[in-house]
Amino acid sequence: MTEPLFFDTDCLSAFLWVNNQSLLTQLYRGRIVIPEAVYTELSNPSIIHLKARVDTLLADNSARVEIIETDTAEYTLYRKLISDPDPGHAIIGNGEAAAIALAKERGGVLASNNMRDIAVYVKEFGLQHVTTGEILKEALEKGLITEDAGNLLWQDMLKKRRRLGSPTFSDYLEAKRKA
Repeated sequence: MTEPLFFDTDCLSAFLWVNNQSLLTQLYRGRIVIPEAVYTELSNPSIIHLKARVDTLLADNSARVEIIETDTAEYTLYRKLISDPDPGHAIIGNGEAAAIALAKERGGVLASNNMRDIAVYVKEFGLQHVTTGEILKEALEKGLITEDAGNLLWQDMLKKRRRLGSPTFSDYLEAKRKA
């Protein structure tokens, strides 16, 4: 897979909170796309250390920020998702909406953990999608981490209130094996 990965705030911040964004750079250097709305959310003064980590990714060209210009298909979809979704669809956050709009209109992979908010759009738009769990699984398969290291990262992410869907990385892997 060589497509860009469009990260929403939750998925990207799972790695930023535990200061392990290096896994992302090892797996996806140059393919990490941070929508401007996500960068803005991570620029909150109360979490300035996360912005500093993102700025490091940008400075070494591991990632890039993408702006959604007005009068584009991305902008039309973004506005719809944050303010006037189709009947039966919930309004979603700016970061999620920007990542979805960019992934759909520019082609690429949506990186998001918030299945409750995005699942309907992933299905409706036929988006490729990865979660933090899938990223860690790929890191395991490529020998970048061990399962024990994955469990430690998982626990650290949970301590930072990241929603990952399983109590441990091992549980996540087991569920994937059974699926």
